[in-house]
Amino acid sequence: MADNFIDRLCKSLRKGSVLTGTDIDSRYYHDLAGKPVAKPRAVVRPRTTEDVSVLLRLCHSEKVPLTTQGGMTGLVRGALPNSSEIVLSMELMNAVEEVDASSTAAVVQAGAPLQKVQERVGQEGYMFPLDLGARGSCTIGGNISTNAGGNRVIRYGMMRDLVLGLEVVAADGTVLQGLRKYIKNNTGIDLKQLFIGSEGTLGVVTRAALRIFPAPTERQVALCALPSFARVISILGMARKHLGGELTAFEVMWNEYYRLALERVNGLVRPLPVHYPFYVLIEASGDDAHRIHADLEKLLDMAMRANMIADATLSMSNASAAAIWRIRDCSLELARTFPYAARIALDVSIALNRMDQYVRTIAERMREIDSCAFAIVFGHAGDGNLHIELHHEHTPDRRQELEALAYQITSEFGGSISAEHGIGIVKRPYLNLSRTSEEIETMRALKRALDPNNILNPGRIFTM
Repeated sequence: MADNFIDRLCKSLRKGSVLTGTDIDSRYYHDLAGKPVAKPRAVVRPRTTEDVSVLLRLCHSEKVPLTTQGGMTGLVRGALPNSSEIVLSMELMNAVEEVDASSTAAVVQAGAPLQKVQERVGQEGYMFPLDLGARGSCTIGGNISTNAGGNRVIRYGMMRDLVLGLEVVAADGTVLQGLRKYIKNNTGIDLKQLFIGSEGTLGVVTRAALRIFPAPTERQVALCALPSFARVISILGMARKHLGGELTAFEVMWNEYYRLALERVNGLVRPLPVHYPFYVLIEASGDDAHRIHADLEKLLDMAMRANMIADATLSMSNASAAAIWRIRDCSLELARTFPYAARIALDVSIALNRMDQYVRTIAERMREIDSCAFAIVFGHAGDGNLHIELHHEHTPDRRQELEALAYQITSEFGGSISAEHGIGIVKRPYLNLSRTSEEIETMRALKRALDPNNILNPGRIFTM
């Protein structure tokens, strides 16, 4: 980076867009994944797509690398700047520009927090169905960057399924105007799909057209206790058959997660006893409150009669439904009650019929390294996504060994090392466990074509 590059940035962009020195807050070099990195040379906060274009043209010409930041809720250290990078923060491009009910679409800027989008479309009687625990701070750009999934994938799909069009600034500053509000568009290669899930390595998303849906007037939530994982699979099949399109979410919690959450996180209710092996949260939604309640009640009755579930509770109000969801959504709070240096967060996809054996295998083999180690497990069983916290407080120095072991076991079970959090830097050494060398080289070829100077989030996902 040339000595006068920051001065040129300040002159090229509007006043106040570039932060340096003591003006750089710690949030630009911290994230949820753990320890902070060194303070970056500069933070650039654009207000318009043209600002982003000007910035990238300068960085491209001078070969200055940068990392794009959203809500900094990532868990794979993908948005933390390296020492040679500047930060491109999208926090000021946070508007919900349009809610178009006729097209069932919303146009939003990339820095808009997910919850802000949910609330704005909700004012029009619609919903944006992507939902995850970090909804209040994660941004739409970050959700697109990692192809976020969350709680309602079983009905609405991943972020990839919810994006109609994108406006993207390429590495050389070229603006790709792909902001279209319709589903059918068979006019060659679907360029937006290149950028969804690419973790900011191919371009900077500035605006998005998103699919929205009529908001259901009724949501019912049931929490079930089950004696075995075989019963979890069975009740999922029943829920799919008997609830059909009403089934919005199907979440599973292993005993350790449910029990420890109630023990260690303040403010939780205890809807069921804590001694059962598995707990399943089922959400059904629609426009007929009586039918939704009756259908879910009938499902529970059928499951009880078939000895599939040992105990269950059904929400009777929005407050009771929220209280049940609060248990499932408190995973980050629960994790923070344990020492950071001795916990490893896994976000994997595993075939449903292999999940239980996969979890057992990881627990058994990690105890060969640390006899006191244990796993806390929960996940979106309906779409094959598990979140696992490995705790090894007695062997903090063996973190890398345990992490490598967990990902190797994931590979042995034919799983994906990342279901929705991305690869970033943390999982980069293990990418070859889920993708072939030919696939990775094809990714590199795309990177070379779209970012020949390797300035956009370099070193994330793979190295060049």
